Amino acid sequence: MIYNTNKEPENVPGKYYVDDSCIMCNVCLTIAPEIFHASDDGTHAYIHKQPENDEESDACEEAMRTCPVDAIGNNGE
Repeated sequence: MIYNTNKEPENVPGKYYVDDSCIMCNVCLTIAPEIFHASDDGTHAYIHKQPENDEESDACEEAMRTCPVDAIGNNGE
């Protein structure tokens, strides 16, 4: 699968990111609210903090699999 690499500017640096294809469906915010936040204008989500443990990493992976528009990426850093 080829991911969009136009990352939202609010993403913190690291392995996971949200790109500009996000439709703000709230799936990631429901699955991993400690990782994903909504933008101030409510148009997209972004990575607020990178996972710090296996549980948070698993939640990010679940959000990535569940995202209806494949807007969550993992660049492998």
